[in-house]
Amino acid sequence: MRIMVVDDDKTTRKILGLYLKGGGHQSVFAENGLDAIEKLAVNEVDLILTDLNMPFMDGIELIKTLKADTSFREIPVIMITTENDEVEKNKAVAAGANGYMVKPVSADSLNRAVKNFVKKT
Repeated sequence: MRIMVVDDDKTTRKILGLYLKGGGHQSVFAENGLDAIEKLAVNEVDLILTDLNMPFMDGIELIKTLKADTSFREIPVIMITTENDEVEKNKAVAAGANGYMVKPVSADSLNRAVKNFVKKT
């Protein structure tokens, strides 16, 4: 499975990429929502993991943009954020997020979520 990791923190992108590699997945990285949109034009991905708070285009805007575009609306999106708050979770789900995880995540919890998500789709 090819998974896009969208996060403005380089260390977080690297750690999530290592976790996904350990689960047998390939990663594509983007620094924010705008970068993700640009990279989706040239990279086919099966799943997107996005942070909530990022410069230029945050996770909510990214999800809304993806779900409004017929080219990308079928790509599932899991939000991974430090915001452990029902209001933020509800905003993400309302925007079209397919899953929501609170940082920090472990390699096991991330790959379990990806595996469980794949079973659902």
